[in-house]
Amino acid sequence: MSVYVGNLSYDATDEDIKEVFAEYGTVKRVQVPSDRETGRPRGFAFVEMETEEEEEAAIQALDGAEWMGRNLKVNKARPREDRRGGGGGGGRRDRSSRDY
Repeated sequence: MSVYVGNLSYDATDEDIKEVFAEYGTVKRVQVPSDRETGRPRGFAFVEMETEEEEEAAIQALDGAEWMGRNLKVNKARPREDRRGGGGGGGRRDRSSRDY
């Protein structure tokens, strides 16, 4: 599992984030998504730590904390939702295929 870090300064780098989270344990990975069109950071990141206990300690300490002029939002990352919409059809059905 990983930790979601929101309301990040656009100036925060992977290394900056890793340094802050390293105070609470071993940081395995930091991912800062960037905007596809501009290449700029999107203002949030995902941090993967060695253990659940380390993640929980970081969440407790950093959620709501001010860092680089912003109040961080830190919580367990939720699984990504499928953006394709999943079903619903949208195509026109032939009248003869209806059940009457």
